[in-house]
Amino acid sequence: MKRLLFFDVDGTLYDSDKKLPNSAKKAIFKAREKGHEIAIATGRAPFMIKDILDELQIDTYVTFNGQYVVYKGEVIYTNQIVNEMLATILKFGSQRNHPFVFLNEKEMIATAGDYESIEQSLATLYFPYPQIDASYYMHTPVYQTLIFINEQEQPIYEQQFPEVQFVRWHSQSCDMLPKGGSKANGIKKLLEHTGLSEEQIVTFGDGLNDVEMLSEFPQSVAMGNGHKKAKKAASMITAHVDEDGLAIAMEKLKLV
Repeated sequence: MKRLLFFDVDGTLYDSDKKLPNSAKKAIFKAREKGHEIAIATGRAPFMIKDILDELQIDTYVTFNGQYVVYKGEVIYTNQIVNEMLATILKFGSQRNHPFVFLNEKEMIATAGDYESIEQSLATLYFPYPQIDASYYMHTPVYQTLIFINEQEQPIYEQQFPEVQFVRWHSQSCDMLPKGGSKANGIKKLLEHTGLSEEQIVTFGDGLNDVEMLSEFPQSVAMGNGHKKAKKAASMITAHVDEDGLAIAMEKLKLV
């Protein structure tokens, strides 16, 4: 049966040095030779994954944790927090000295400068401090917003804004998504568009933002370096990303 394979990027395709292991690259090209389709499912923006899309010759991807979905180069679904709600959250955050970063498919823009939390978080993705425009969301579409708060501050926002999900990806930062937004939801939109079945999907991930896609599809793989919740959600656990975990899992699943 032909499969559509969805790979998370950080900690799944990319190892601890943010590099694609040669074993993973070979396995992905072998899987494609066997007739399987290759796709990305990431919390990152499209512009942040250009290198890996080019390297692996991929034109299908679920980005912004399901908010921006592309199939064979065509945008088939977008979603975002409505501007009125975003404005309310921004006001609430500015009163607490919490900055934000807006993202769309082309760029990211910060609400304010000189915040160590922004500098440190984005450095882990190898991105510099963004340009600043606090009103950016008013004149340009924004598909994801990052809020820079620590774990102790997160429940305050969750209680205040129950219609928004705060998904942590760094000790200093969370992705903000509309309720029900997830990589799994983005994949389901892609299934509606293509007519493929859930049984044809295999998902690979390691983080908190992978939990839904690891739990909601029958075949899923958590990396050995994954968060304990990701491991609990998956139907299979493989080795660490730095120890050829992806290639090992693909062999076990007979995808290569």
